[in-house]
Amino acid sequence: MLQGTGSNVGKSILVAGLARAARNRGIAVAPFKPQNMSNNAAVTADGGEIGRAQALQALAAGLQPHVDMNPVLLKPESETGAQVVVQGKRHSTVKAREYGDLKADLLVPVLESYRRLRSSHDLVLVEGAGSPAEVNLRKGDIANMGFAQAADVPVVLVGDIDRGGVIAQLVGTRAILDPGDAERIKGFIVNKFRGDPALFADGCRIAEDKADWRGFGILPWFQNAWKLPAEDALDISETEEGDCHVVCLRFDRIANFDDLDPLAQEASVRLTMLAAGQAIPGDADLVILPGSKSTRGDLAFLKEQGWEIDLQAHARRGGQILGICGGYQMLGRTINDPAGIEGPPGSTKGLGLLDVETEMTAQKRLTETPARHVATNADFLGYEIHKGRTTGPDTARPFAVTAGGPDGATSPDGKVSGSYFHGMFRDDGFRADFLRSLGHKPSGLSYAATVDGTLEELARHMETHLDLDSLLALAQ
Repeated sequence: MLQGTGSNVGKSILVAGLARAARNRGIAVAPFKPQNMSNNAAVTADGGEIGRAQALQALAAGLQPHVDMNPVLLKPESETGAQVVVQGKRHSTVKAREYGDLKADLLVPVLESYRRLRSSHDLVLVEGAGSPAEVNLRKGDIANMGFAQAADVPVVLVGDIDRGGVIAQLVGTRAILDPGDAERIKGFIVNKFRGDPALFADGCRIAEDKADWRGFGILPWFQNAWKLPAEDALDISETEEGDCHVVCLRFDRIANFDDLDPLAQEASVRLTMLAAGQAIPGDADLVILPGSKSTRGDLAFLKEQGWEIDLQAHARRGGQILGICGGYQMLGRTINDPAGIEGPPGSTKGLGLLDVETEMTAQKRLTETPARHVATNADFLGYEIHKGRTTGPDTARPFAVTAGGPDGATSPDGKVSGSYFHGMFRDDGFRADFLRSLGHKPSGLSYAATVDGTLEELARHMETHLDLDSLLALAQ
């Protein structure tokens, strides 16, 4: 199990690289994260959802994503509450205080999923969440040491030298942990080193002496990590060059934003993730309203930033607008939530750029579906992960058609469109045709091949700089 001295120290990427390295050694390996908190989810073949990072790790391991790889997924809907997804299905929506009481019950399905993976693979690589040093959360813990103790799993601690103070991160974690938990840690990795790792050899020895743990290596900064799907919207790589300027509104509760990763790698695309308080640039070719975990809440956020006025001006200039899932719902006339599915019951006036309206429904749609984009006639494979049903005159001009019927809507002038499909830009053919429809030339990027090649590069990087033989020997 890889645990971190804090959040965003690189655990997810390390598990992916270690999974690919193990697979290359002929080991049947599977990823596992007991509890994840993320609004960036992936749809599994069995009709559930897991964290996007675990889907990437499954790809690294040569597997299809499965709900057992992330049995508890927390999807924040407000500052104090989150939707709880258990083994791929919605379990409940709870406040933070209520979740503490729920954790003891959730350890049962967590261990069930882990044991199923363990019984069918040679190696299970477990990723912790946050840090075990958050000892105030130790009671009932299922994400870090609570799981490690219950499942009898050895732990390696990951420290992030890029943020500074890595010796204190490691030694401080040892000092604050319960002795039984500290004993479970077998060593550490120093991650994200910039420059010559030999320069930190003395620091690594000091950390070993002070913490009484062995070091498994110093891993230099992996330059091409940006080519892998981002788990956090803040990690999406903006690009400063390219003739086609694509602007994405960074909502407060942005969700399922993997549509943007392929666009960031297109040579002809300049991608801007617009932060709160920034105006929509006047030279934008396409403005994307992405998915949201709180559609009405993020619609209010959008209006607070003045983006409603900017979008109207962009539309008058003849600019293209694409709403995806929650962003599609915002483009309509109204969003009705009489049952309070996403918050307090009520209705919210939409942007009015599409003549449609949405009613929130309790049932969530989770499916991966082949579709054909009407405007370009290009095929793609997308996935749906949403609540709500959208109807209205503009749905007579659908964004896409599937074997099960039409999807989305388009304005009469064809400049504003919305779709419930995520992941469409991962399809090279569709992405190329879509960029051509905007008047720009695609680069010929093979996105899937780029991701796979980057995973191979990451595995070699870890083989070169870490003692993987000793790491793998820890597995019981």
